[in-house]
Amino acid sequence: MSVRTVSRTSMRRGGALALLLCCGSSAAWGFDPLLTGSAVPPTAAANMLGDGSADVCVFGALPDPLPLQDAVERALCNNPRTREAWGQVKLEAARVGQGRAAYLPNITGSWQGVRDDQKTDIDNLPQFNSNFRNFLRTESVSLSWVLYDFGGRAAALKSETELLAAAQANQQAVLDMAFAKVAKDYYAAQAAQGALAAAQQIERTANDSVQAATARTDKGIAPITDQLQAQTQYAEAVVNLTKAQGDRQDALGVLANDMNLDPNAPITLPDVGEGVMPDQAFNGSIADLIDEAKRTHPSVRAAEARVEAALAKIKQTRAEGLPSVSLVAKYSRNNEPTSFEIGQPQLPTTGSEWYVGFQVTIPIFSGFLRTYQVREQQARAQLESDALDETRQQVGLDVWTSYEALQTATHILDNSAMLLDISTRSYAAAQHRYTVGVGSILELLNAQSALAGAKRQRIQALTDWRSARLQLAARLGEIGMWSLPGD
Repeated sequence: MSVRTVSRTSMRRGGALALLLCCGSSAAWGFDPLLTGSAVPPTAAANMLGDGSADVCVFGALPDPLPLQDAVERALCNNPRTREAWGQVKLEAARVGQGRAAYLPNITGSWQGVRDDQKTDIDNLPQFNSNFRNFLRTESVSLSWVLYDFGGRAAALKSETELLAAAQANQQAVLDMAFAKVAKDYYAAQAAQGALAAAQQIERTANDSVQAATARTDKGIAPITDQLQAQTQYAEAVVNLTKAQGDRQDALGVLANDMNLDPNAPITLPDVGEGVMPDQAFNGSIADLIDEAKRTHPSVRAAEARVEAALAKIKQTRAEGLPSVSLVAKYSRNNEPTSFEIGQPQLPTTGSEWYVGFQVTIPIFSGFLRTYQVREQQARAQLESDALDETRQQVGLDVWTSYEALQTATHILDNSAMLLDISTRSYAAAQHRYTVGVGSILELLNAQSALAGAKRQRIQALTDWRSARLQLAARLGEIGMWSLPGD
């Protein structure tokens, strides 16, 4: 006797992947049952710019002229580095959600539908042949809930929470540096624009000197050397004017890049005015300023959070090598038919099974893997601690150099005002003396050159002081829109 059984089974599987792909819209990201979204600002620059609304980074065309505040806002919102820091906050917030999810049970549902065709042919005993067709279903629900794990989940959540704090502090540090950079580049472009205006005025003044020297030479009052010297000075002024035009374009290109615009974007800036003068905002003890920055600067807070995260990771790794206790449960049901013997009809049946209980998982031996994983995390914690010391040291140095730069810029600002006043009166006197015939061309040209230098220095001093003030504020971690001058 030989038995030949043919079974054809076809599975009806749910389109879970298709459902995920079609329904994974942006609306799904708004579902936040574990409340991690409050840690993520609505835009890359919301922490710096104020009200926290999503439309804070919506801009129109570039204003003409471009004010510093507008340039800062565009840079903070559009600069790739600020967006990267914002993305890191979102990433760490999602990981905190994963850490919180570890405290909740895992519930898994399963359904299987099978079309089962079974045909049995028995040689010489046709009465025992069978041909059954059934649609079999199996449903089950299982639960697994870790109740105790020697602090592994708590340490993991602590680590992720500290990394989120580090990402938030790092985002603030990036915003501070982006703020300071665009302000520095704005003032550099404004200084270049002022230098261009001064060069244009100097070129006109040099041309006037050429005309005056030529007139006197033609009348025989002055030697030809006066005319040649004036022409030399004028040619030099034209060269300096051309260079100033190029410097202005370079500076505007850098400023446009800060705002994530093409370097050739058309930008015009307001002229440099006297505006805000030195104040007492940072005239405290430099030692106190350095100590405060070492405690509160965002980059220091980020490094401290990373140290705490590394220490928590050590606890998590150790706990992963210890036992865990879980609650487990399952209920399943199926409609697989049964038959008493070969050749007998299959009878419809319904079967079910359920259980509930506890499961203890005990890691016994993993080839000393856990030992070296703990050592790895200990080494990582030491590296983060060393990085914290380095960050504090760098913050202190940055505050010191920025403070000294501001003090120097303040002194130069005072001196440049006096130099410009003296140079202006000296040029006026030299021009009058040459016009009435009692002064020499050399005296006039020297006074003209001194005035040109004084104007350039005054513009540079004004922009350098304003930039240095903001750089120090950034190094102290105290920069914001309120730091901008009102001029």
